Amino acid sequence: MNETAQPASTATTASTTQPISSPAEQPQQQGFGGMGAFLPIILLFGIFYFMMIRPQQRKEKERQRMISELRAGRKVSFAGGLVGTIVEAKEQTFVIESAGSTVEVARGAIAAVIEDAKN
Repeated sequence: MNETAQPASTATTASTTQPISSPAEQPQQQGFGGMGAFLPIILLFGIFYFMMIRPQQRKEKERQRMISELRAGRKVSFAGGLVGTIVEAKEQTFVIESAGSTVEVARGAIAAVIEDAKN
């Protein structure tokens, strides 16, 4: 038996079956490039804007309109729970009568107008 062993340091050349392709022929990467990471954040912000921020802005605008239209004689409630009748409307405040005493409060403290039930 005459076996000839090739030394391990001898390198053999192997041919590849894949042709060399230019960069233009390589498949392009999927996604949006740099925007791919920010797209979920942008979508989340859009959802929060339309579901939370925008309705709150509408409510505040409606409340400001309601406060600007208040006149003497209207019954109102305040954020702290106090209920009273407007005696005088000033530029920045209202003079309110509640339980026999008069109090001057800021316009922003008004939470709601109380509608009297008419029978």
